[in-house]
Amino acid sequence: MFDHPKPFDGAISTFFETAAPDAVRNAIRRADKDDVLAEGYPYSERMPNKPYKKCMDALQIELVKLQAWTRETGARVAVVFEGRDAAGKGGTIKRFRENLNPRAARVVALPKPTEVEATQWYFQRYIDHLPAGGEIVFYDRSWYNRGVVEHVFDFCTPNQRKHFFTQVPDFEKMLVDEGIILIKLWLNVGRAEQLRRFLSRESDPLKHWKLSWIDVEGLNRWDAYSAAIGETLERTHTDTAPWTIVRSDDKRRARINAIRSVLSRIDYTGKDPKALGQVDPLIAGGPELWTAQGLERAQDV
Repeated sequence: MFDHPKPFDGAISTFFETAAPDAVRNAIRRADKDDVLAEGYPYSERMPNKPYKKCMDALQIELVKLQAWTRETGARVAVVFEGRDAAGKGGTIKRFRENLNPRAARVVALPKPTEVEATQWYFQRYIDHLPAGGEIVFYDRSWYNRGVVEHVFDFCTPNQRKHFFTQVPDFEKMLVDEGIILIKLWLNVGRAEQLRRFLSRESDPLKHWKLSWIDVEGLNRWDAYSAAIGETLERTHTDTAPWTIVRSDDKRRARINAIRSVLSRIDYTGKDPKALGQVDPLIAGGPELWTAQGLERAQDV
């Protein structure tokens, strides 16, 4: 068995042992593998694999129908994935795309802006990746970096963030008026579950690439993230471009309900309501779901 060094000199393990709130540390230590750690989560254990697979298999067929309809009609679909670190954005996007034609179902995951991009209009580099006719585009993080991550780490000024909030509703309204189907998903995970996932990544060399300096530093900024998320949702949830909050403490339920939320918003040809099923309102809903879950941060600390 090879002994692999831990990324960032084991900073995540050190945080767990020395700086994590007692309630978070104790929840992780006493939990079984299938236990859901978040206080107030409506299910005590994650979704069993058999019903999960049955639901997912049916939804994969519906996603293929959606792509066929998109290509036949020339529709343009943009799905924005946002959320806390380790909330499961990448894994959920993977389940959306696994049976789609990758030529017409792209993932956009942009690195930090270049020196040139930093001088451009903030939305400019995201516009370059909007869907053409017949395409579905999945934004793995998006222009909402300015509302949360850039703010929490002082990568933007207060005036730049304020300007962002004044522009983003009109920017998204223009996209919708142009005919783009814009769907925004915010995946959220409790503090104990987030740390458990970070620890898993730290101990698995095949997952080290998923960790970054931002993840490590962000462990101490939970409340700052919570405040920034709450303000962002409040200021950017509009009738034209509403948010769907997905509680992702159980990855299986999160993936199922994220896919259902997208499919339910689009009238594609051949939609099968029975195969699609109903979105679980305890797992996916409007910002009121974030407000209810936001109470959890006080319990986590």
